[in-house]
Amino acid sequence: MWSFADSVAEEEERRIASVVAKKEEEKKRESHKQSLLKEKKRLTINNVARKWDLQQNRIPNIAPNQDRKVSDSPQDPSQLHGSTVSAFPEETGSLDSGLNNTLQGLSVTDTHLVEVDGDTLSLYGSGALESLDRNWSVQTAGMVTTVSFTFIEFDEIVQVLPKLKIKFPNSLHLKFKETNLVMLQQFNALAQLRRVDQLTIDPQGNPVVNFTLWKYYVLFRLSHFSMQKINGTEVTQNDMIMAERLFGILAHVASSELPQYRLISILGDVRKKQFRYLLETKGKKPGLVNEENSDSKRLVGENTNRATLNYTTRDFYNERLEEIKEKKKFCKMYMEDLVKEATEINMKNEALQKLWPQMFIELVRDAVIEIRNKNSYMKLCLQQITDQK
Repeated sequence: MWSFADSVAEEEERRIASVVAKKEEEKKRESHKQSLLKEKKRLTINNVARKWDLQQNRIPNIAPNQDRKVSDSPQDPSQLHGSTVSAFPEETGSLDSGLNNTLQGLSVTDTHLVEVDGDTLSLYGSGALESLDRNWSVQTAGMVTTVSFTFIEFDEIVQVLPKLKIKFPNSLHLKFKETNLVMLQQFNALAQLRRVDQLTIDPQGNPVVNFTLWKYYVLFRLSHFSMQKINGTEVTQNDMIMAERLFGILAHVASSELPQYRLISILGDVRKKQFRYLLETKGKKPGLVNEENSDSKRLVGENTNRATLNYTTRDFYNERLEEIKEKKKFCKMYMEDLVKEATEINMKNEALQKLWPQMFIELVRDAVIEIRNKNSYMKLCLQQITDQK
């Protein structure tokens, strides 16, 4: 006979089964959401890559709906900064078909991607650099120690390095892939950062790594950072010695060729860094200051000779050229006006020199005739005085 206890047990089983079913449903929904976000990331990166290929005058070997090979570490899709996907199918049985339908409707027009995964900030496309103007939380900004740049012109990156230094003060590792690093001089721009412990330059899209001595130049120019790794390889003392031997004379030559006012300006910048560091450490306990000695060397240890090795971006260089052209044009017009005015003055002076003898005789003659009759002359003078009053 059916008892009350049996009824309660059956109800409990139904409740447990319902809870388990809901959990499974939520798990599938979350998995579905993660799949959508991962696909969104893949499509966005592919779109950024295609745009980059067009900018570099490359002919892509892939169709628009195919992947471009971009080797990056798996990252949490929940950190994706892009357009969000809100269309999720409600029925469990339709998850696969719903996923396919939703993916077909995903926008692939995004031209940049900003992603934070753990301690790594990844920037894809030049538009991602604008994210450095955002108000990042103190926790996120302090957590980031690695910054990765992909599909971004290095000259554009140079312009935001001061912001990077301020927004992410703990960033120690920089990665560059497809950034058009083509000459050693470009590494000079990294000297303005606060600190760099590791540097990773991917051969893809960075021809500078084809230079045999590029690592030694980096170690020489950025020696004040006491860099630990380059492209994953530990930096040894022998590497530092070799870098100094190879490029030491370069800094000396560069500094000797600079005008004195430029040397004074560079020396002033170095002293400003030293003064700023002294202000920051003022009032701190001796123990804390000792712990920061290595950092202080990085902050103020840049050699003045090395500081003369700088990098000017193409845009800034073109602006300077235009400015110089405008100044030359102004100076030319100004000098032409001065020459014209001087010529006119000289012509007038020559004409005066020719006419002056005759003019002087006439002036003397007129004066003698005028005062020949003293009474008449006195009356004339008195009359002129009276008229003036």
